[in-house]
Amino acid sequence: MSVAHRRRISILIVRRFARRTIARASDGPAALSRLWPGRADRLTIAPHDLRTADATRAAEIYAGRFVFAGKIVTCHSRSVFDLEPPSEDWEAALLGFGWLRHLRAADTAITRANARSLMEDWISNPARRRPVGRRADVMSRRVISLLSQAPLVLGDADGKFYRRYLRALARDIRLLRFGLHDAPDGVSRLQVLIALCYASLCLANQARTIRNATRKLSEELRRQILPDGGHVSRNPGALIELLIDLLPLRQTFAARNIAPPPALLNAIDRVMPMLRFFRHGDGGFALFNGMSSTPSDLLATLLAYDDTRGIPMASMPHTGFQRIDAGATILIVDAGPPPPPNLSEEAHAGCLSFELSSGLNRVVTNCGMSSTGRETWRVFARSTAAHSTLVCHQTSSCQFVEQSAMKRLLQGAPIVSGPAHVETFRETNDDGERLTASHDGYLARFGLIHRRVLTMAPDGSRLEGEDMLAPAPGGRIKGGQIRYALRFHLHPSVKASRLDDAHAVMLVLPNREVWTFEAADDRVELEDSVFLAGNDGPRRSAQIVIHQNAREVPRVRWGFVRSTTSAAVTNARRNARREPELPL
Repeated sequence: MSVAHRRRISILIVRRFARRTIARASDGPAALSRLWPGRADRLTIAPHDLRTADATRAAEIYAGRFVFAGKIVTCHSRSVFDLEPPSEDWEAALLGFGWLRHLRAADTAITRANARSLMEDWISNPARRRPVGRRADVMSRRVISLLSQAPLVLGDADGKFYRRYLRALARDIRLLRFGLHDAPDGVSRLQVLIALCYASLCLANQARTIRNATRKLSEELRRQILPDGGHVSRNPGALIELLIDLLPLRQTFAARNIAPPPALLNAIDRVMPMLRFFRHGDGGFALFNGMSSTPSDLLATLLAYDDTRGIPMASMPHTGFQRIDAGATILIVDAGPPPPPNLSEEAHAGCLSFELSSGLNRVVTNCGMSSTGRETWRVFARSTAAHSTLVCHQTSSCQFVEQSAMKRLLQGAPIVSGPAHVETFRETNDDGERLTASHDGYLARFGLIHRRVLTMAPDGSRLEGEDMLAPAPGGRIKGGQIRYALRFHLHPSVKASRLDDAHAVMLVLPNREVWTFEAADDRVELEDSVFLAGNDGPRRSAQIVIHQNAREVPRVRWGFVRSTTSAAVTNARRNARREPELPL
């Protein structure tokens, strides 16, 4: 490990210890009471919940069947909070209480009584002290859920239950304020502040707390939401998670006749266009930096609030992404450096990777991140090999913290080194839209800079590419034979078959549209891959791979071409061209 890497890790550790020391110094009943001034003895308003509710799931919950994160647990007359959770994701969903919205959607006397019974069970259960239940993101979700679903739980309740409910809610709010110092940076910290802002608006006698919570939320929004509307973590999914809470928060300010802070309004206005920027023709998001399957129901709800409904921007320079629209073809490119180390626990080493879609069909993707069992796939999903880009010497363009002890201490594996300089240049000429980009992620280890040129035809029928590994000006290649691989991960719905000349692959999309990948000067391989971001879990897929040596072949030219004929005709024509002529 280099001196620079050790220095970065040391800084992360010092910051982590400082946050924990401040948090522990604020612990204790007296400190917790100071953290939430005023009497929280009455709810004045319940915020709106934009998350989709399914009334049919209320019957499952009433029957004691809790289905979260792909796992099913049946209670069999026992308390669900006493059962051993099948996974951490399942437990986080249970203790976040977002499932209360399904009971509210049914809106019957039975579901209201069931909600009160489950809440009574939770309030009196020692499971409240479980570590997962005290996580910042889980407590934030629980506080927001208990506030927004209060009409369901308290509608027919007596005064005694009402007071117990508010005491439990107030303690969670105090713990949340106490845990703010120790919350992971990024989305989790912002969710804590959003939940605290909700609490100050929804509970009585919190005038001073409203001002403090609003000020802190505004500061964090200005820090985390970049000028072009992207999140500082560079994860497209973070925008959905934040907007689904920020929009009702804006409504809650209006309902209390309090002007929303300008930082909140500006953040919403900037984030909204980014939703369209990351969308492919099928409506799903591009898979960059931890993005999993797109929650289509939430995305549809959010887009209904987009008043502009305009064409996506071509460039997001602050977040570091580029987009080219040509006819029905969409190209989205990661052209930015990784986020800062303290915000990179979920970031991927996918610099200069791209995704390509044609109409409603994805063609080239990244592997993405699985929505369940994330720990199983995390190391692979974050590697450069899981992205449609160049991989040098089987290493990633970013280096992550690898020691287990460091991971536990830092609560993750942040990026400690990666591309520091990513340059991009766009131009339009007779050939179409051209994007030239380069990064220095392999400069320190191999003395090489990766340069990629992408040219999209005006009608979207052809994408031409060129990848090159070359020393920096005045530098030289480090090491001996440096192998590299160009990887193009295909969507599972694409049927791929390598042609006999070993220089091309025919791709058939679900709508029978045919594309051909060609690399006239290089041998093309078709290898196994995995698509992690499927709604039904990881799926087997294929990838196009070109292997070369940086010293012997530093440049590879390739192209994706859309055919105007059917797959059968295209294949027949290629076979006919390869048939040898008969001797006279």
